[in-house]
Amino acid sequence: MALGRAGEDRAAAWYVAQGYQIVERNWRSRLGEVDLVCARHNVLVFCEVKARRTDHHGAPAEAVTRTKQLRLRRLAAEYLDHHTCGGHDVRFDVVAILGPTLSVIEGAF
Repeated sequence: MALGRAGEDRAAAWYVAQGYQIVERNWRSRLGEVDLVCARHNVLVFCEVKARRTDHHGAPAEAVTRTKQLRLRRLAAEYLDHHTCGGHDVRFDVVAILGPTLSVIEGAF
């Protein structure tokens, strides 16, 4: 759990350094959770963060399966239904953290 929280902290710091505002962290609904919701200009980013110490069980980004992608899309739709976000484009990112390396896959799906 500490690794996941530290990964989310690193991802949030990366987005802030790129000029994004962190709108939500760990936004939850009955469908699940979105790790980060970030905004910059007219783009709203729904971000899944995957952190691993090693790639012994595969690369972090590989953990964002088609099922997880579909769940994130449903979560984003629910988020947009409950928040005033008119005029924003929506993007889905994956932040993959492997040891000290942070990789951001913008528009991952």
